[in-house]
Amino acid sequence: MPDEVIRSLTVSGVPYTYRLLRRSGHGSGPRTQPVLVIGGALQGMGGWQQLENVLGPVADVVTADLPGMGGAAPLPPGPSHDLLCRALEGILDDLRYERVNVFGFSYGAGLAHGCARRFPHRVARMMLGGVPAHIGDALVRAVRRAQWSLARGDAESFAEQTAAVMLCLDESRHVTRRALAYRYVRRSLLHTARHSPHLGDSLRRALTEPADFSGGPTGVPTLVFSGEHDTVTSAERQRAFAERIGARRFLTIPDADHWVVLERARDTADLAARFFTDRPLTDAPCLRRVPREHGERPAPVPSGAGHR
Repeated sequence: MPDEVIRSLTVSGVPYTYRLLRRSGHGSGPRTQPVLVIGGALQGMGGWQQLENVLGPVADVVTADLPGMGGAAPLPPGPSHDLLCRALEGILDDLRYERVNVFGFSYGAGLAHGCARRFPHRVARMMLGGVPAHIGDALVRAVRRAQWSLARGDAESFAEQTAAVMLCLDESRHVTRRALAYRYVRRSLLHTARHSPHLGDSLRRALTEPADFSGGPTGVPTLVFSGEHDTVTSAERQRAFAERIGARRFLTIPDADHWVVLERARDTADLAARFFTDRPLTDAPCLRRVPREHGERPAPVPSGAGHR
């Protein structure tokens, strides 16, 4: 069982928390710099068990409840990316880490990318997944409809509509564990709608404060990956983003959508461990297709989900 440390910090007077799992591996196996994990706008520091299990033997793993996320304090009014990058750098300073590997997913991919541009000398390698490099008008309208449901006090409809936006429910496209992923995401959104003070602001920031994806960090080896059926930003647009920033590799993971880190959790974690320890990626399990399971059921399609 790895040692766990939880510490509280402040940035511009805003308190937040991070969690450190010290490396659990021993002996002469591969090792790498600590891994800083930055998740989506509604993700906190406790939702990365599969990643921690696989990376734990090779590196310290750090997750966080950043300002405006998880159990941290709300963000102050105004643009937030600069403050969040300073919060992340504060974690590195507190831990006295000179360099780290960075894993950024979804909204966290934008933060990771911005931080690597801000302090590239502290980033050894960077892995970005589900990158929201392009948010289309249809998706914005769908999220706004979900917000209207929330404003009316209809948390159930909000959770259903938002989950439908974030997952691919097209039955002609195979997504492994689709129904399981839908139930998990919907349940998490419902819990957040009923308990989180950050929800409205997090959605607003995700839609109205896009990250600056115009260029890449200097000298940081970067891997970009996308689920084959990502409906937030298509795999094709994420590939174009990877080319624009000069990423070392781009990988499309089959039979998954935006929630690839849930649908193919173990395989995604394996990919991270390979990349962060400079091992070959060509035979990574995430590149193989997943056979359809006997009796596999599609996720339920919420009313109105087909009108996005």
